[in-house]
Amino acid sequence: MATKKTAAKKAPAKKAAVKKTAVKKAPAKKAPAKKLEAKKPEPTHEQIAELARKYFHEHGGHGATAEEDWLRAERELKGH
Repeated sequence: MATKKTAAKKAPAKKAAVKKTAVKKAPAKKAPAKKLEAKKPEPTHEQIAELARKYFHEHGGHGATAEEDWLRAERELKGH
């Protein structure tokens, strides 16, 4: 009589536990702090117009155009 051999199933081999270690990163370099400069507020339309009128009256309306007076006033008020 032939006997059947039952194959014993083997449990899968356990893998060795691998301990994960954290990789230490160098601390991030901070950018140098920028000096905060106090910004002048933008001049208003009225402020520019007033100064441009002053320039216009100073030269009696001769020599410079209204646009030149405006640009001069704008530059001066903005500090350029």
